[in-house]
Amino acid sequence: MKSIRIAVVGVGNCASSLVQGIHYYRNKEEGDAIGLMHWEIGGYSPSDIEVVAAFDIDRRKVGRDVSEAIFAEPNCTTVFCQDVPPTGVKVRMGRILDGYSEHMANYPEKNTFVLADEPEPSREEVVSVLKESGAEILMNYLPVGSEEATRFYAECALEAGVAFINNIPVFIASDPAWAERFRERNIPIIGDDIKAQLGATITHRTLTDLFKKRGVRLERTYQLNTGGNTDFLNMLNRSRLASKKESKTEAVQSVAAERLDEENIHVGPSDYVAWQKDNKLCFIRMEGKLFGDVPMNLELRLSVEDSPNSAGVAIDAIRCCKLAIERGEGGVVYAPSAYFMKHPPVQYTDDEAYRMTEAFISNGACIEEEIADEVPDYSCRAGEQAQA
Repeated sequence: MKSIRIAVVGVGNCASSLVQGIHYYRNKEEGDAIGLMHWEIGGYSPSDIEVVAAFDIDRRKVGRDVSEAIFAEPNCTTVFCQDVPPTGVKVRMGRILDGYSEHMANYPEKNTFVLADEPEPSREEVVSVLKESGAEILMNYLPVGSEEATRFYAECALEAGVAFINNIPVFIASDPAWAERFRERNIPIIGDDIKAQLGATITHRTLTDLFKKRGVRLERTYQLNTGGNTDFLNMLNRSRLASKKESKTEAVQSVAAERLDEENIHVGPSDYVAWQKDNKLCFIRMEGKLFGDVPMNLELRLSVEDSPNSAGVAIDAIRCCKLAIERGEGGVVYAPSAYFMKHPPVQYTDDEAYRMTEAFISNGACIEEEIADEVPDYSCRAGEQAQA
């Protein structure tokens, strides 16, 4: 039986939704599988994904089986698959570095991290775990602002020869120096900063693109978000938000007809509301002018469970990354990065990124070569690839 072996850094709400989803769809059939963009990619269904290693820093998770750790506090996401069987994989102590913001110690334990009293592993130890577990892909689910910790695990992935999916707004795939290192080692990387299935950024981007296509001049806009999970609590430390704001803002700016001045666009986290738990509220306002310079405005309120909203995208990213591994493609996997991530190396509209990702899934490396040259061509066919 084919499988995709993944390691996870950060066994939080997003990892919980991902692991629940792997088992939730195990007993489903294609026609009954609600909530997936693709039932099958490259012959792999969601249940073909297997967690073989995991790292965290919370004492309530370290040392426990992954099947138990995903439900431990401070995780607060919706439980849609209670019966996750034991995996036989225990969560190991990870490196802390800047993965923990000190202000979080001022909140009740049920809402925040409780650091484990365990020795932190060396890079050599993490690399050894990745190799011995047979992991093929390392999923980065560290908190926003974990710049040093993300670079640490990216180094571990390079040394272990493991592909890297960077789900957070620390720029690895979109940093030319890091991208080149993965290319030189012929190791795939997808990043940076995962888009939700139907969340604040993808909705804001779609509306911005709609304004452009319908000839409406966008003059100013904001996106405000509130939530009650550890991600929002972590982001109360505004010093950790530089990359997050850049990632979310650029995701919207990149599809606008004209870039807005900084004073006319605000996209970013807003506040932590503990009782919201994993529910995220998004408020979007867009002001512009229609035919004859007649003013208009749009206001939208979106309510979603934050972590399941990213898990379906992560499942597709994992399977696309596996395709790149099987095809011997290293470096940035451009099409999936453009479609699944907020801050990819090359930005495209979501319609373009969707078509390129479908071409990647169907046709392979040919579309990637053209994207790398920033000249996408959706007519590439499998037969042409075989001849090449």
